[in-house]
Amino acid sequence: MFAPTYPRSRRRFVGQRLLYGISIFASLGVFLFGYDQGVMSGIITGPHFINFFDRPNALQVGTIVAVLEIGALVTSIGAGRVGDIIGRRGTLSMGAVIFTVGGAIQTFTVGFWTMVAGRVVSGFGVGLLSTIVPIYQSEISPPDHRGALACAEFTCNIVGYAFSVWTDYFCSFIDSNLAWRIPLSLQSVIGGVLAAGSLLLPESPRWLLDNDRDEEGMQVILDLHGGDSRNSNALGEFQEIKGKVVAERESGEGRSYAVMWKKYKRRVLLAMSSQAFAQLNGINVISYYAPRVFEEAGWLGRQAILMTGINSIVYILSTLPPWYLVDRWGRRPILLSGATAMGLALCATGYWIYLDASWTPTAVVFSVIIFNAAFGYSWGPLPWLYPPEIMPLTFRAKGVSLSTATNWAFNWIVGQTTPYLQEVIQWRLYVMHGSFCACSFMLVYFLYPETKGVPLEEMDAVFGEGLKPRSSICSAYSLNLQVSKIISPLAHMTTMTLPLDQDATSTRRNLEMYITLREVGDGSDEY
Repeated sequence: MFAPTYPRSRRRFVGQRLLYGISIFASLGVFLFGYDQGVMSGIITGPHFINFFDRPNALQVGTIVAVLEIGALVTSIGAGRVGDIIGRRGTLSMGAVIFTVGGAIQTFTVGFWTMVAGRVVSGFGVGLLSTIVPIYQSEISPPDHRGALACAEFTCNIVGYAFSVWTDYFCSFIDSNLAWRIPLSLQSVIGGVLAAGSLLLPESPRWLLDNDRDEEGMQVILDLHGGDSRNSNALGEFQEIKGKVVAERESGEGRSYAVMWKKYKRRVLLAMSSQAFAQLNGINVISYYAPRVFEEAGWLGRQAILMTGINSIVYILSTLPPWYLVDRWGRRPILLSGATAMGLALCATGYWIYLDASWTPTAVVFSVIIFNAAFGYSWGPLPWLYPPEIMPLTFRAKGVSLSTATNWAFNWIVGQTTPYLQEVIQWRLYVMHGSFCACSFMLVYFLYPETKGVPLEEMDAVFGEGLKPRSSICSAYSLNLQVSKIISPLAHMTTMTLPLDQDATSTRRNLEMYITLREVGDGSDEY
């Protein structure tokens, strides 16, 4: 069946090494977002920062912190279209360059409005990165590893957050404006590394096949399967993805936002709701303003930043269990248990501050650590995993752009209002966010379907939409003889002898044969 004439991949890294290498490096994009979340929390309480900006009030502090979300909101809306036009890798590179420029503007700021401008520019970069990295990650990941890799990606986000907090802490010992300029300058360093390294990453095979660059897409799939051109699983995956693309085209529907909303309204709303509640559940009250929360509880000055740093370490550790659990327990149990623990911890935090006893500072630290751990294990990673895996390929970039835009819209609302609400409603702020956790529990329990282990091309069956994908693939190909133009060049490229005849019956038979090859393989060709 095999005619070994096509050379093995020239990539040094193939198979799992390539998959994990791509995942780790692409995760620098979310590392940047995490770093940016935490870096402002420490410097806004520093004396040099406060004096430089002439003792900013709560509204000005909220603007400096939250205006980044405005920039991120703008570009996340357009990121879907950009990602469809220039590809996932190109969008990632663009986002990294823009973020680097924004970090430089913040570092060399001369006043309040320059800082605001720098934050907006960085926000433009963050919007692109936070939209495209989850899409890119989901499109290169096998179904049985997709959840774990997405959770590992979120761990990089929290490592970025923790790194920024400890950078703030150690720089707080510097008795000059460098105490806050150095932490801001590191944004540009990390962004520059990501921009340069992104040029070495392969493009998403699903984007390549969707744009009829079949040979390039097949090569990336082969590399992800180990680089062996004889791999029947790689051909089966190619057929499944390309078949889905052809089936979508044969439907005759467009690919606009209006068509997506009409055809996949439920999926779009679920994707947007996951990101909305990730913010309403209170994480940025802690992430952006943790030192202020601890100061409110009684820890002052550098002690508040130190408590934030200790909390960030626990935060990182809490993101590790989902690596193992998300593809075993599933998405729903993790989201439900996380919402429960977060709601209780937030209500407890408000209650301790209300009591204002001698032990309140210690109790608040304990409650905040529990909250962060519960978020890091549940509503932190999964809202970045869920949207790209429930959206179909033709609308994935657009659907994820809307869900990410929702994230940034609510991110801005929470970031902008928190300093004001901390002064006005005080301890009730935490109870309010605890009630949102209860709402998110009900939403998941009644409306979220389980997606554990489901291939991206088979997600229609989860939502009860249309035929099962493999049946629809065969139907689409047998009804359209252009399949021979797709598979015949592929047969030559992969050195597999495909006995294709120019009639629909034999085309169906050939497809079924190779799908069977994929299903009964000995497992040696798996990721």
